[in-house]
Amino acid sequence: MSIPTPIEAAAKKYKNCAELNKDYKGGVAKDANVKNKGGKTKYAPFVSAELYKANASKDRDKDGIACER
Repeated sequence: MSIPTPIEAAAKKYKNCAELNKDYKGGVAKDANVKNKGGKTKYAPFVSAELYKANASKDRDKDGIACER
């Protein structure tokens, strides 16, 4: 059993938004300058390019934030 590197640990791919939102309530943004197109959200997104890239398929409105709420 190998120990994951920080990059592998940081870029966890989640099964769905419910799973991702357990760890990151506001979702994951690819950078700090993205603006949410979906209107008001309750939580600020966590900013991580690697994590966003691993979960980009969950960004339904293509605004640079996956699973925002």
